[in-house]
Formats: sequence, structure tokens, C-alpha cells
Amino acid sequence: MKILLLGANGQLGAELNRQLPLIAETKAYTRSKLDITDTQAVIEAISSFEPNVIVNTAAYTAVDKAEEEKALAYAINSDAVAVLAQQAAKQGAWLIHYSTDYIFDGGKTTPYTEIDTPNPINVYGASKLAGEEFIATSNCNHLIFRTTWVIGKDGKNFAKTILRLATQRDSLSVISDQYGVPTSPSLITNVTIDAIKAIKQQRAWPSGAYNLVPLGISTWHEVAQTLITIAEENSVPLAISAADILAITTAEYPTPAKRPLNSRLETQKLSRQLSFHLPNWKDDFSAVAAEVIKEFK
Repeated sequence: MKILLLGANGQLGAELNRQLPLIAETKAYTRSKLDITDTQAVIEAISSFEPNVIVNTAAYTAVDKAEEEKALAYAINSDAVAVLAQQAAKQGAWLIHYSTDYIFDGGKTTPYTEIDTPNPINVYGASKLAGEEFIATSNCNHLIFRTTWVIGKDGKNFAKTILRLATQRDSLSVISDQYGVPTSPSLITNVTIDAIKAIKQQRAWPSGAYNLVPLGISTWHEVAQTLITIAEENSVPLAISAADILAITTAEYPTPAKRPLNSRLETQKLSRQLSFHLPNWKDDFSAVAAEVIKEFK
């Protein structure tokens, strides 16, 4: 089996690039090595390597900036994905792609399932949904993993920002009325590997979208408090404690792009396919936090 990995230097891509070569021959491209908006270069990369599985982690993820850079967001999250899907279908390869809870408006009071009707409320979410739709109509074998609040040890993310601010400020305010869970690149990678092994063993999961998050429910405020508590327990020098983090509403922290208040995703469909049980979000996040705080000791 041969795997082509795109976006190999991002939060998720970096973790996949560490793990995928352990299960199959893997050719990894970072953004500097392959711009996925360069259609001809992408076609040549796929046709020359002839992968069995294309794993695409390349994405435009600057949610607020996307409101001003709509064309670029769509070029990366939609148009380029259409090319990948077309080439996967042509090569007879599987396409594994990653999407987001931001395809939903957050108005539902219970977790979203894979069959709920999307209704994005920002450009980023709309561009990711467009990418999903191209894949679904391409006739390629595919798995779309929808996830939330990705936080890992690589790249820039919420955890690193909170820790940096906690070393510099004597007060910190974090939104407490957006509900979801943080998801680690390690968990997403483990699920991806489980799916690829199933393909390799001729027992591939049905094509389609799968919600991929750990179990439980949280808020950004609780995640921040959990992180600072772990940092305190590990003697990271901080200017504030977990109890000092103020809870604020989304309305009190306006941003260029609207965010869904409900980012909860139902994972029963995924759990029926997995060879392992999904962890609780605190267990998943604690492992990430332990790695991230090393930078601040």
C-alpha cells in the first residue's frame, strides 16, 4: 500500500507524517513542496506516485481572515479538494479528508449527526462544506472526518496562546457559551490509521462523512482552566491561576467571523467502525497539555 500525505507540516499533518510511514510507504508533501492550488502539480504528484490512499490535511483554517480572503479559502478548501477527488476517482484511490463542525450553524440543542443539514455561518465553514460536496459527488471512495477544536503540540493553537497569555497577564477572559470538545491530532491520526488498515485488509468502511471527536462536552473556558491547572501541577511559572480565568459570552468577544455556539458532534457512526473506544476529552486533552507545557517550563 502507498499513501500520499498532503499538508504534512500542519498540526494534524505533522502527527500523521510521524505515524503513517510505520504502516505503509508514505510520500509526504508540505505546503512549500506542493501547493494544492497548483492543479497541474497535484495531478503530476498523484499520477507519478499512484497512491492507494490520499490523505489531505492541507486546508485554509484562518477562520476570521477567511471573511476577507474568501477566494483563497475556497481555492484551498473547495477547488483544490475537487481536483483531489477527481484524481482519486481516476486512480481508484481512497481519499481521506478532514472537515469541521463549522459546516453547521450551531443552533441545534443536541449533538450534530452526519445526516443533519449543514448551514455554515461563516466563509470558512462554507468553503469546507463546498469541499465536502465536491468529494461526495466525485464517485471516489472517500472518508470525510469532521472534527472540532483541534489542539496539538505542533503549530499555533488555542493551548499555546492561553499558556503564553497566562505567563504575561494577571487576568484572562475566555468564552464560556460555545460548547464542544478539543480533539488531539493523535486521536485523529489513530482513527485515520484504523481506517487505512481496514482498507488494506479489504474491509473498508462505507464511504461518507464521520464525526470524529472524543467523548464528553466542554467549553473553551473549561478547556483553558483545565490547561492552566495541568500547567500549575507541573510547576509552569504563570501570572494567573485557573480560578482567575473569567468566563465571558460570545457576544462580549465579537470576531469578524461568527462561531457556532453548539459544536457538539455525535460519534455513534464512527464508533461502530473503530477497533478501539474513543477516549473522554479530558484524557485526550491531558496528553496534549503535557506536551505543550514543556515549551513553557
